[in-house]
Amino acid sequence: MNHITLAPVQPDQPTHLMATYGRQAISFVRGRGSYLYTEDGTEYLDALTGIAVCGLGHAHPVIAEAIAEQAATLVHTSNIFEIPWQTAAAQKLAEVSGMHEIFFSNSGAESNEGAIKIARKFGAQQGIRQPKIIVAEKSFHGRTLATLSATGNSKVQEGFYPLVEGFIRVPFGDVEAIQEAALHHPDIVAILIEPIQGEGGINTAPQGFSYLEEVRALCNQHNWLMMLDEIQTGNGRTGKYFAYQHTNIVPDVLTTAKGLGNGFPVGAVMTQGKAVGLLGPGSHGSTYGGTVLGSRVVYTVIDTIQKENVIENAKKVGSYIVEQLRERLGEFSVQVRGFGMMIGIELPMPCADIVHSARDNYKLIVNVTAGNVVRLLPPLNMTFEQADDLLARLVPAITDFIKA
Repeated sequence: MNHITLAPVQPDQPTHLMATYGRQAISFVRGRGSYLYTEDGTEYLDALTGIAVCGLGHAHPVIAEAIAEQAATLVHTSNIFEIPWQTAAAQKLAEVSGMHEIFFSNSGAESNEGAIKIARKFGAQQGIRQPKIIVAEKSFHGRTLATLSATGNSKVQEGFYPLVEGFIRVPFGDVEAIQEAALHHPDIVAILIEPIQGEGGINTAPQGFSYLEEVRALCNQHNWLMMLDEIQTGNGRTGKYFAYQHTNIVPDVLTTAKGLGNGFPVGAVMTQGKAVGLLGPGSHGSTYGGTVLGSRVVYTVIDTIQKENVIENAKKVGSYIVEQLRERLGEFSVQVRGFGMMIGIELPMPCADIVHSARDNYKLIVNVTAGNVVRLLPPLNMTFEQADDLLARLVPAITDFIKA
């Protein structure tokens, strides 16, 4: 086998990459479980996992073996042919999600694009020419033109006007605002929300997950599609396979990505009930959606999550981390919230600099969202020992920042 060794990129070295990211001055060449390693072998605890992507940790041996074996056998044919691994992956995903139809895409944004198209098709079949979708403030649904238009963050929309029309924005968790919108907009066809707003600061509705039950009731009353964006909350992240499973409801449309491929780029949009059959031949597609390789990865990830019981582990270890953070940071004006391995620590001031101090001083990878929320998205299979390692690095990083 030919091995290619890349020389480290120097800080002042020009690249041909489009500058769409403010990259940190560090790179990793190897990962194993909850840890990342630089070229010189320095170890970092990864409490971000590619922003909720590597739920099974880095270089999981079962996933790595499946990728290597399939890559050496067959990577891609086309969706014009039967793909047995895609059929098997859809069966697995249907079993854990409670959904009926599944379309595989390449990303979360593409999955949400599919959901938006499904909502519009639903409206068109009812003769609604200008269908509208209710979305939430502080939401994040992607960076394609339609999904950034649905997103409740003006910063990601700057410079991209005119936005895609057809979205009505309401405060997250405000059922009365949804009811008010229904009075003034008879052409509403769907609601698209996140069970927990990840980019918005690990926000849950004031009434908790019962908000989803209230939304479900309104959708039933008005004949709307209930569409849940579980790009970040899905695949075991919150201590259930999907966050809506903390309730007794089932959405009409469900989207996911991130942890679905444990680092392999793949997403899915799923339907059940009255959303089934809305998309047919010629109405949607993707060249790379559900390739042989991608489908085998999805099947293997779901199978591994089930066999290794990592969701229950995420629930227990995540609760332990939250309890310990509340106890150890109790003297400070800090709010800790989270479900499973989706945890936010809200500080009373902007705290973006914690990202750099945690990395440089404590060899810990975290990020800050919504300006003042330290976001933790550790691997679902993190051990209690590794959780203690995380706490030993994170708590002083936060207290150092607060006291500075």
